[in-house]
Amino acid sequence: MLRIAMLGCGAIGAGVLELIRDDADLVVDTVVLPPGAHADADCALAKHAPQARVVPHLDGEHPDLVVECAGHAAIEEHVLPALERGIPCMVASVGALSAPGMVQRLEEAARKGKTQVQLLSGAIGGIDALAAARVGGLDSVVYTGRKPPQAWKGTPAERAVDLDALTQAQCIFEGNAEEAAQLYPKNANVAATLSLAGLGLQRTRVQLYADPGVSENVHHVEAKGAFGSFELTMRGKPLAANPKTSALTVYSVVRALANRGRALAI
Repeated sequence: MLRIAMLGCGAIGAGVLELIRDDADLVVDTVVLPPGAHADADCALAKHAPQARVVPHLDGEHPDLVVECAGHAAIEEHVLPALERGIPCMVASVGALSAPGMVQRLEEAARKGKTQVQLLSGAIGGIDALAAARVGGLDSVVYTGRKPPQAWKGTPAERAVDLDALTQAQCIFEGNAEEAAQLYPKNANVAATLSLAGLGLQRTRVQLYADPGVSENVHHVEAKGAFGSFELTMRGKPLAANPKTSALTVYSVVRALANRGRALAI
């Protein structure tokens, strides 16, 4: 049995709890929430993980595994200290690693604690193939993301185009993954994940589109190198509890947990 501490219990965390609640090999016995944040999580915990204790931090706790489902700030506050104490961690908010020095800090913390931090694939697929292709040598990785115009509200795209008036797809950003993460931090997870598996933030090319012709989040990846080439297109359905989150993100967390708790993993 794997004893799990979960950071956060929003849409992603609640979705994970629901999917693993009948799995005897996976037990979430601790949930880390900031004071005053319990209201939305109470229902999910009572229904899917009544055995879980809610704590404000992991001081004094030593679970078998920490899984981050809380957003970028939780990496600084909880993941780094847990790694230094020797507790393995999984990170869903990979976009946080776009911050200068964060990758190195995670690596240093994991080495200090003689443990490992695993970055989850989240809303994108093909990460295993991309990481394998890097071994032989990658020449280029291009990520193109398309979302409905309304999904870009509250971002720099509003200053570039009239999102309400779009009748055809409009490119709102073209550059590298590092620049994309700085301008669109809430949309950085996919580009950051591809970058860390492949060519890095500065060499991974990114194009972002506001597209009135799509109703889903569309991810397209094209990679070329010594292995040959591949193209991947994914049309992600949103999580019912939070339209800004991909349902596949929840499933990727559950898959990673199942692989840790099983005798056979793939």
